[in-house]
Amino acid sequence: MAEPTTTAAAVTLAAATATVPSLIAFGVPLGLRPDFLIAGFAGSLVAIVLLNSVPSVGDTWRALVRTTLRRMAVALASSLTAGYLTPLALLAANFPESLVLGGAFAVGGGAQQVLMFAIRRMAGTRETDGAQGGVK
Repeated sequence: MAEPTTTAAAVTLAAATATVPSLIAFGVPLGLRPDFLIAGFAGSLVAIVLLNSVPSVGDTWRALVRTTLRRMAVALASSLTAGYLTPLALLAANFPESLVLGGAFAVGGGAQQVLMFAIRRMAGTRETDGAQGGVK
């Protein structure tokens, strides 16, 4: 009687199910986990809607389109920030795996304010009352 053996396909399937899914763009693995991106996007939506982090500047069509595009850019940047920084922050803080998505949500929600502070600090400019285009 022959010895039972595993096929290469079974080994590949077992190895593929143990890995974490990652996004790939143009054949280049980005190292971003989709669940971090979604949690960061949700956090950025909460910051935009509840905290009014991207305020509206007028009621004309041009102002509404400009505000919509700014909000979309902030949501994209916040989700990418959460996708890249959450694993690093949670490794440095040694948090358990159950807090990872909550951390991504918090990073996505606070990404705009933290990044603006870091950019201003690195540029050496002082924060004034009208720092976001003169609108308070």
